[in-house]
Amino acid sequence: AEEELPWGTPCTQLLVFVSTPGCDGFPSLDSKESYKLSISEGSLLLSADAVWGALRGLETFSQLVGRDENGTYYINKTEIVDFPRFPHRGLLLDTSRHYLPLRAILETLDVMAYNKFNVFHWHVVDDPSFPFESLTFPELSKQGAFNAMTHVYTASDVQMVIEYARLRGIRVVVEFDTPGHTLSWGAGAPGLLTPCYLGKDPSGTYGPINPILNSTYQFVTSLFKEVSTVFPDFFLHLGGDEVDFTCWKSNPKIRAFMKEMGFGEDYRKLESFYIQRLLDIVSSLGKGSIVWQEVFDNAVKVKPDTIIHVWKEKSPPYMEEMANVTKAGFRALLSAPWYLNRISYGQDWMVAYQVEPLNFEGVPEQKDLVMGGEACMWGEYVDVTNLAPRLW
Repeated sequence: AEEELPWGTPCTQLLVFVSTPGCDGFPSLDSKESYKLSISEGSLLLSADAVWGALRGLETFSQLVGRDENGTYYINKTEIVDFPRFPHRGLLLDTSRHYLPLRAILETLDVMAYNKFNVFHWHVVDDPSFPFESLTFPELSKQGAFNAMTHVYTASDVQMVIEYARLRGIRVVVEFDTPGHTLSWGAGAPGLLTPCYLGKDPSGTYGPINPILNSTYQFVTSLFKEVSTVFPDFFLHLGGDEVDFTCWKSNPKIRAFMKEMGFGEDYRKLESFYIQRLLDIVSSLGKGSIVWQEVFDNAVKVKPDTIIHVWKEKSPPYMEEMANVTKAGFRALLSAPWYLNRISYGQDWMVAYQVEPLNFEGVPEQKDLVMGGEACMWGEYVDVTNLAPRLW
């Protein structure tokens, strides 16, 4: 009789069954990620509805394989039925406050895949710099990047990120935040930003995007037309947070427009005026919108399928905000308790782990509107040298 191997039957292959074929598409909010993994004597089976589930199962399988002191690979018998609790499990990287080289983004996508994250929220531009190379408006990065040659993402860089992510079952949701957070756009798009005034004269500084000019909406339409072609995901993140009204208030033309429109002194109405037009533009391009919570808080009229992204810890407490957003019938994403760029001494990961996203007052229908959440890594104090250790 053959000698029994110490580890039982040797297994040479993992059989993978996918019921719905197709490896060429992009993942989406509706992608099926469930799988079954069956490890028994002499048979290793992985079955999934779709390729996205197969990817998650392969990830699990690779993490179950161990190695003994003789260098022999082994895996314990097990039966796993696995599926995600939330369809949107995201991570935000900010590539404006510090430029992140392409390899840092790709490395992050690898580690996201190990942890079954499925959305890369690319906060690509902001006040400090505009590293996205636009074919429609090349001056934006030429004038707005930290360095127009070295600190930019070319069209091929962007395609590489999208494809690298796709092969790992990760969606790329890009954010072009307006009308605030746009200082870096100014140099490459003259006339886009609002000139601020000191008394009767322009001060030489600029504020948010100028919402009263037709040229603004022509510009925004052209830019988002390009962006919606480049990024295949159904959703675009449109920002809409932290709009400072000081500059708008100082500008006589804007004050005249406010009067003409009957907005009184309520600059939230002017912000709403801009955001509603932007949402219409994006919708006409066949895309869905995600916005930061201020858009909801300021009672902007948004389309019912807009997703509201909750980021403020207080005012109101974020769980109250989740209740309010879902009570109004909107889908919600949570980030408030997961700002990983904020560090403290000691084991601050514990607090992040203890969050229960559905721990708010509300009926089951409200809980169903929570799509998931995102961890955020804002770049004020984060660059390629400390990104990985701070993030993981």
